[in-house]
Amino acid sequence: MDKRDFLKTTGALVAGSILSRIAPGQAGTSARTNWAGNLTYSTDHLDLPNNVEDVRRAIESHPHLKALGARHSFNNIADSTEDQISLRHFDQIELDAAARTVTVGAGVTYGQLAPYIDSRGFAVHNLASLPHISVVGACATGTHGSGSRNGNLSTAVRAMEIITANGETVIFSREKLGDKFLGTVVGLGALGVITRITLAVEPTFQMTQVVYENLSFAQLEHNLEAIFGSSYSVSLFTDWQKHRATQVWLKRRVDQTASAQLPPDFYGATLATRKMHPIYDHPAENCTDQMGIPGPWYERLPHFKMNFTPSSGAEIQTEYFVPREKGYEAILAVEALRDQITPHLFVTEFRTIAADDLWISPCYQRPSMALHFTWKPEWPAVKKILPLIEAKLEPFQVRPHWAKMFTLAPATLQSRYAKLQAFKKIVAEYDPKGKFRNEFLSKNIYGV
Repeated sequence: MDKRDFLKTTGALVAGSILSRIAPGQAGTSARTNWAGNLTYSTDHLDLPNNVEDVRRAIESHPHLKALGARHSFNNIADSTEDQISLRHFDQIELDAAARTVTVGAGVTYGQLAPYIDSRGFAVHNLASLPHISVVGACATGTHGSGSRNGNLSTAVRAMEIITANGETVIFSREKLGDKFLGTVVGLGALGVITRITLAVEPTFQMTQVVYENLSFAQLEHNLEAIFGSSYSVSLFTDWQKHRATQVWLKRRVDQTASAQLPPDFYGATLATRKMHPIYDHPAENCTDQMGIPGPWYERLPHFKMNFTPSSGAEIQTEYFVPREKGYEAILAVEALRDQITPHLFVTEFRTIAADDLWISPCYQRPSMALHFTWKPEWPAVKKILPLIEAKLEPFQVRPHWAKMFTLAPATLQSRYAKLQAFKKIVAEYDPKGKFRNEFLSKNIYGV
């Protein structure tokens, strides 16, 4: 299936007796896969409910099932051997301007949410590098954008409506749960099926985006905080060769920028004279506007436009979080593997994220740097490289992105989360029989 068609339709619908279903052959492909095509789902059963009652019936009729978002997870976090449920029909958006919140259905993507609230004078605080992901899926996995003062996307969550294992509709919020709410936001799909989620919003703003080329890694030894703090959102891209970042993307709020003039030099990097794609041989038309041209926040914060295939398309992604104060040391550690990494790599991106108090967030209680790898679709080779990278990052108490590929041992992963046992108690409260547990959770959260 063409990737753009896939992003528009996510499959052809087939009528069912109570719930709509989609099967892989009926979607026009030999197998039903995630967006990037690196994962084939383990079941051909996909429920497509139209309302909360349909969700409740699906939960009651299956001993095990998993909620499936926009299919942008690269690992099996949303996989099931029995049944998956997609809430793509839950596309409602309700803005409460007085409360400065927006409540969206579980099928809504950031690409749908952003123009809606912007047209009404509001924005969310940050966006990921692509807008095609679902709001619910992104928040449940601790997905993030960039910006040393910006928390990940989950930090905007104010409430969630969840159908739990016994079919009950429960509202999760700070008001109802107190501090325990912090253990539910990045919930990994373990607590139930989220039907609606409420986010904090703020007044809309305009942004510019500028790209610089060839920043020496040496500049990061003493200037890392200054470089990543220089703009609202900063991304550095590298192929790990020549001890440098090939590109620096600076995303600035117009209302926080002193001058519209673009300096020709940024810590020794030179201003790009043309629009760039992070992967040099890919067309830049897929990317959001650069060259300092002002535009809405949602057309600058992501790297890629909603109506284009983001990134490379067929790819594998891996991401590791380390303490930001150790970011330069972590980069040097991984750089030692450059000649093993580069042949299988599209590009690596460095971003910074503020600390948060969400128990299962990769940024829990530490300002973080994320080292993000976009790999060529060569899993046998990549699978051999990941343990080498993880070993290099072990001294930094590395935490992987929950929805991307990693090989970290379960015991090691679990040791990185001080509140893991408290999280498991919450899961046991709402799903005592493990209805929403799958192989991913059994291994990484409960495995030894």
